[in-house]
Amino acid sequence: MEKLTVGTTYPSAPLAAPHGTSGALLTIVGVLVVAVLLAAFVRGRRIRKREPGPPDPESHPRLPHGGPVGDVMERREPEELPRSDHRRGPHELRGNGIGSRRRE
Repeated sequence: MEKLTVGTTYPSAPLAAPHGTSGALLTIVGVLVVAVLLAAFVRGRRIRKREPGPPDPESHPRLPHGGPVGDVMERREPEELPRSDHRRGPHELRGNGIGSRRRE
């Protein structure tokens, strides 16, 4: 078994590919990425072209002449919680924890 020291090099084992090979590989990968992105863009445009357009203004619902129907004005009152070390869960609150009283 050989003892390795700091700074030992192995000339028989190349550590990186030659400059021309790595540059060509990066160029090929870059071209492939751009081609995939362009293909996805073209496919998305074709799919969007087949979808129906936006609705006409006449097909939207209209408000009645008197304004919105069924407006309710209410004031919510907090539920008073007793002071204790016990934590109350949502199932222990009355009316989901919010009491309301209608204004007339």
